[in-house]
Amino acid sequence: MTPGGAGSAGTRPTLAPVYAPDGTAVEVAPRSAPAPVPAGLVSAGLAAKLRSYDPKADTGLIDAAYTLAERAHGTQRRDNGDPYITHPLAVADILAGYRLDTASIATGLLHDVIEDTPVKLPEIQTRFGGEIAGLVDGVTKLTRLELQSDRTKQAENFRKLVLAISRDIRVLLVKLADRLHNMRTLHFVQDAERRGRIARETMEIYAPLAERIGMDAVKTELQTLAFAQLDPEAYATIQARLNFLRGQGADVIEEVRTELIRVCEDAGVKVTEIAGREKSPYSIWEKMHRRNIAFEQLSDIMAFRIVVPTKEACYGVLGAVHSAYPVIAGRFKDYISTPKSNGYQSLHTGVTLREPRNQKIEIQIRTAEMNNVAENGVAAHWVYKVPDKKTDTRDLQQFRWVQDLLEILENSAAPDDFLENTKLELYEDQVFCFTPKGQLIQLPRGATPVDFAYAVHSQVGDACVGAKINGRLLPLRHQLQNGDQVEIMTARGGTPSPQWERFVVTGKARARIRRFIHQQQRQQHLDAGRAELAKAFRQAGVDGSEKALEPALKTLKYSGVDDLYIAVGAGNVGPKDVVHAAYPELRQSPRAPRVIPAPPPRAAGRHPHRSDFDMPITGLVPGMAYHFAGCCHPVPGDDIVGIVTTGKGVTIHGRDCPTLTGFAATPERFIEVDWNYTALSGGRGDGKSQHHTARISVIGANEPTALANLTNAIAKQEGAVASLKIVNRQPDFIEALVDVDVRDVAHLSKVIAGLRGAVGVKGVERG
Repeated sequence: MTPGGAGSAGTRPTLAPVYAPDGTAVEVAPRSAPAPVPAGLVSAGLAAKLRSYDPKADTGLIDAAYTLAERAHGTQRRDNGDPYITHPLAVADILAGYRLDTASIATGLLHDVIEDTPVKLPEIQTRFGGEIAGLVDGVTKLTRLELQSDRTKQAENFRKLVLAISRDIRVLLVKLADRLHNMRTLHFVQDAERRGRIARETMEIYAPLAERIGMDAVKTELQTLAFAQLDPEAYATIQARLNFLRGQGADVIEEVRTELIRVCEDAGVKVTEIAGREKSPYSIWEKMHRRNIAFEQLSDIMAFRIVVPTKEACYGVLGAVHSAYPVIAGRFKDYISTPKSNGYQSLHTGVTLREPRNQKIEIQIRTAEMNNVAENGVAAHWVYKVPDKKTDTRDLQQFRWVQDLLEILENSAAPDDFLENTKLELYEDQVFCFTPKGQLIQLPRGATPVDFAYAVHSQVGDACVGAKINGRLLPLRHQLQNGDQVEIMTARGGTPSPQWERFVVTGKARARIRRFIHQQQRQQHLDAGRAELAKAFRQAGVDGSEKALEPALKTLKYSGVDDLYIAVGAGNVGPKDVVHAAYPELRQSPRAPRVIPAPPPRAAGRHPHRSDFDMPITGLVPGMAYHFAGCCHPVPGDDIVGIVTTGKGVTIHGRDCPTLTGFAATPERFIEVDWNYTALSGGRGDGKSQHHTARISVIGANEPTALANLTNAIAKQEGAVASLKIVNRQPDFIEALVDVDVRDVAHLSKVIAGLRGAVGVKGVERG
C-alpha cells in the first residue's frame, strides 16, 4: 500500500462529479441539468492536457474521436441521468491523468461505440487506423463481462481478457479506467444483484490486475468502492473508527512528519518529501480477517512515505529511522534489491514511536522515480516519455505474469478452472528464492518446490521427483522461505503426481497438474470404453469395428469414435445403447411387466430394528451398489457427494475431492447423498459405530524408532492401522501413507493431533 491512496495529488485527474462510496456527490465542478457537453471546449481541454506531457501528440485525433463518440451516443443516458458521453470522456480523462499516449486516450473515448451504437469496427479502422481499431475491438470484446450472471460465461470472457492483454497491455489500462469510473457511479444502478455482481468482479479480477501492473492508486480505489458495496456494514464500521481516530489525534500525522524530518536532518540525509496517510478501509478489514486480530492490534493503520533523491539515500534514511526508534521485528522488507514482479521498489519497515505515544507506524522509503512507478505502475514506463531512448514496445506489452496466465489458459480444461487458477496467480504475497545458478524466482507465500519447478519451466515441473533446499533434501510439500536456494531433481519421463494438487499454491502449477489428471482420466475412460464395447458387440454376435460404429455416432451425436469410447468408459452411455444404435434391428420389443413376488418373511432372531435397506448412506435407491472413493477416503462427518457409474453403482467422494473436477461436464452423474448415522451405529444407540478407512500422509525423521512412534501414536488414540506404505525414504526423512480405521471425522482429527505430537513426526496431513 503506497501512501496517499487513490486520491493522491498528481496521480490522477479529479473528475466532476466524483462520488463517495456512500452515494454522496463531491462537487468539484458545478453541475447543471443534464445537457450535451460543448464538443470544442471538452476536446480542447483534453487535448491541452495531452500536449502538456506529450507536445508531439496528434490532438486532431482526439477531437475526431470525441466528435464521433458524441454523435454515436447521441441521446443515450447513464443510470444517473447524465448524457452517456460523460462516461467515455471521464475514461479518457483518467487515462490522460496517467499520461498515456494518444491512441489510448482516443480508445477511451471510443471504447463503447461499437458495443452500444450503430458504428462498427470497419468505420473505426477507416477513420482512425489499425492501432486504435485494434484497441477498441479488444476493449469491446470485454464489455459483456460486466453483465454476465453465469459463472462459466464470466470465466470465458476472462479468457478473452487475458488474450487481449497479451497482445497489448493498453487494453487493460483502458478497461481499468472504464471500470474505475463505473465503480464511482455504481450506486446509481438500481438492480442490487447487478451492483453486487459488478462489485465482486471488481474485487476478484480488476483490483488484482491493477496491482499486478503496479497501479496501486487504482487498485486501492477499486477495492474501497467494491468493499462499500459488498459489505456496507463493515465498511461503515471501519470508516467510523478511522473518523474517531482522526478526531482523537488530528495533529498526530503532522507531528510525526515533523519529527521524521528532524531525524533525517540530524543524520545528514536530504529528503525530498515526507507524507503521511491512513490505511484504506478494505486493507484494514482484510488484514483483521487474515490475522484474526482486532482493529486496535493493527500496527500500520498510520504510514509515512519518505521520498529521497537517490537509491543510496534510501538506505541512509533507513539507518537514521532504525537508530531513532525501536524496530518492529519481522516488518522490514527490501523491495529495492528484490523488486516485486510489477516493478515496485521501496524499503518497508515498522517502528514504534517513543513515549508518550508508543504508537506503531509503517514507513516506506523510496526515490521519486520509484514513487512514480508505485503510484502509476506500467503507465510510468510508457515509450514516448523517453523519446531519446530506443525502446522496444514489445517489452512494454509483454509481462512474465501475463505469459503465465496464457500458459494457465492453455492447460485449463474448463473455463471455471481457468478463472480459479488465475485468481490464485493474481492474489499473491511474494517470497523470493534462487536457483543454484543464482536466478531469482518470485513465488506466492506458501509456495513449495513443485511451484518453484513449474515457475522455472513447465517440463521441469512435470519431471520433478525431489528437491534440495539450501543443500538439504526436503519433501516436495515443504514451504519455501525468502532466500532459499532450490535445486530441483528431475527424472526422464517423469509425470506430475495428482497428490501435488493438494499443496501447490500457484495457478500455473495447479493448471498443469489438472491437465495431466484430465488426460489420464480421458485415457482410462478411452481404454475402458473400448473394452466394454468390444464385449457388448461380441455378446451380440455382430461386428464392432470402427466402421460399424459410424451409424451409432450419428444417432448418439458424437463427433468421433474416441469420444464415443470415452462416453461409454465414463458411464454416460451404456454399451447396449451403442450396439442398438449401430444395429437397430437388435432392439427387442418391450416385454410384459413381470410380477415380482413379495420377499420372504424375515427369519426369526434377526434384529427387529434392522432391515435389508439400513444403508450407511442416505439418498441411494435401496440395494444400490456403492463404494467409497480411494482418492479421498471420506469418513462420517465429511461432506459427501455420489458419482453414478454405469455398471459400477455409486462412488462416494468428499465434496472437496479434486477428482470431482473431472466430472464437471456431466452434472447429471452427481447425486446428493449423506451419512445415515443411525445405520452407522447399528441402530442400537449403544455408541458402537462402524469403522471407516481414512488415509493420512506423515513426514517424519528417518530414525530406527520412526514407525514404532507412528503406530503407537495412532494406537493411543484408538485408531487401527489398516495399511502403511513408505512412499519416499531419504537420509533425513521418510514420507508414509497410512490407512487408519476410524469412527468418524472427529476421531480422525484426534488421531492426526496425536501424530503431530509424536516424537520425530515433522508433518501430518490427511491424504
